[in-house]
Amino acid sequence: MEIIVTDADAIGALVADEVEALLARRPDAVLGLATGSSPLRVYDELATRVRAGRMSFAGARGFTLDEYVGLAPDDPRSYRAVIHDELVSRVDFAPGAVLGPDGGARDLPAACAAFEREIQAAGGIDLQLLGVGTTGHIAFNEPASSFASRTRVKTLTAQTRRDNARFFDGDVAAVPRHCLTQGLGTILESRQAVVIATGAAKAPAVREMVEGAVSARWPCTALQLHPNALVVLDEEAAAGLELIDYYREVAEHRAAVGGHVSR
Repeated sequence: MEIIVTDADAIGALVADEVEALLARRPDAVLGLATGSSPLRVYDELATRVRAGRMSFAGARGFTLDEYVGLAPDDPRSYRAVIHDELVSRVDFAPGAVLGPDGGARDLPAACAAFEREIQAAGGIDLQLLGVGTTGHIAFNEPASSFASRTRVKTLTAQTRRDNARFFDGDVAAVPRHCLTQGLGTILESRQAVVIATGAAKAPAVREMVEGAVSARWPCTALQLHPNALVVLDEEAAAGLELIDYYREVAEHRAAVGGHVSR
């Protein structure tokens, strides 16, 4: 892993630089798109750059990480709607270029398998954006998820539903109990993973993800097995890291090797 600790306001530009560099090299790149609060600054920055004519998503494709089961596609709380509002409608993806798992399907396992086939047909994901939950989940892979898992139905923990109640007017009972999510195995096949975490509530999960033992108790620790993972943190999220001084030193001197350091 490469760890960068920076001011929260700088995270959007830093991660957008990674996306912009990828699209400059490969205009038809395949992106994995996260929802939630973590990537919002990134999406704002990407939209600004597209409006300025600095970059384009016209040849790119995208796949969302997850979706609630049972919400209508046009429900503003569905992740299909959220990713449309926060990114797709603000940049220049071609129509139909961004897909998500179908949480309203009558046959949910078949919908999951179809989504996996779409990712494979696109050539796999070049850059996967991720957040990390307080339970240690990435996407909606809750504790005890298999590191070999593929897109599937999962049951959300009570903690995750409490955390996400803010998107449902504070009503925990309104948060769906089930979701479809890319599996840890799916995520680990991405060619680059970029994880964003901000705020003190994420510090315990970040500590485990970066410095803890690889364990199904903390699904985010699967990213220690990823050959090209970049973790971008603000000071609060990084507060529990024992080796933070080393990570700062690595980040300070990454420009000397062209921004390429061992991950």
